[in-house]
Amino acid sequence: MKPRPGFRLTAESRALGIEAKGVLRAHKWWLLRRTTQVCVILIFALSPVGGYWIARGDFASSRILGLVSFSDPYIFLQTLAAGAAPVGAALTGALLVGLLYLVVGGRAYCSWVCPVNVVTDAAHWLREKLGVTRDRKLDRRTRLWILLATFLAAFGSSAVAWEFVNPVSLLQRGLIFGMGLGWAVILAVFLLDFAITRRGWCGHLCPVGAFYGLIGKVSLTRVSAARREDCTNCGACFNVCPEPHVITPALKGEGTRLVLSGDCVNCGGCIDVCPVDVFEMASRARLLNERRDAAQLSGS
Repeated sequence: MKPRPGFRLTAESRALGIEAKGVLRAHKWWLLRRTTQVCVILIFALSPVGGYWIARGDFASSRILGLVSFSDPYIFLQTLAAGAAPVGAALTGALLVGLLYLVVGGRAYCSWVCPVNVVTDAAHWLREKLGVTRDRKLDRRTRLWILLATFLAAFGSSAVAWEFVNPVSLLQRGLIFGMGLGWAVILAVFLLDFAITRRGWCGHLCPVGAFYGLIGKVSLTRVSAARREDCTNCGACFNVCPEPHVITPALKGEGTRLVLSGDCVNCGGCIDVCPVDVFEMASRARLLNERRDAAQLSGS
């Protein structure tokens, strides 16, 4: 099933959830995501508190409470491509972050942490509010080519070249320190999603999302269409999902009910809006149970 054409699709879909479950339950995962995004920014913005640093650094590399180091594995791999010798603390930090997203879902970074997600969601809200229908189709694989290009740029320049234009880093530094012309990059991302193509940056171009999508292919936490037989074909989940193509196999297929695509951002939007509670958060372990049950049925 494809998203229904029309005006204010996201608002209409949320209205279905609100009518069935109430305002809070229909916004549960949205509120949790926004709270997490704000808290992550505040952790860096409010340091030091009382003369003691909560966090030093930024999304690329940070040290929390002076004890634990975290490094973005994507940035870390670019530094290796640039020819830098691996540092023990950076390697450990990259492994910790990589392990985290192996558990919670690779592109959970995009919907739960990345501040640019707020910018692109705002652009999407405004385009629906104003009835903007222009939607230039882009190939999702473009972000994979851009991802490869960032590593080639690092190798060729002996520097993490992507960080000079990375909207994630620019926006974080801008919110905390101010960034001058860096806002032009953020404005370009906003205008792309608002005026040119729906979910253009996150869904088709961002190499950060592409990298975490690769981790997401094998991550443990998954959305599940656990009660897909109750689906009423209202289309709300497709309309609110930033990557609607990931839903079809789990909701309309005959195999696993888990959303296994690495493109899924684990935002919980489909859980919020579904008026009959088809979706829930689950574990990849459920896939093993499904296969075991299928084997038992075929053997009986």
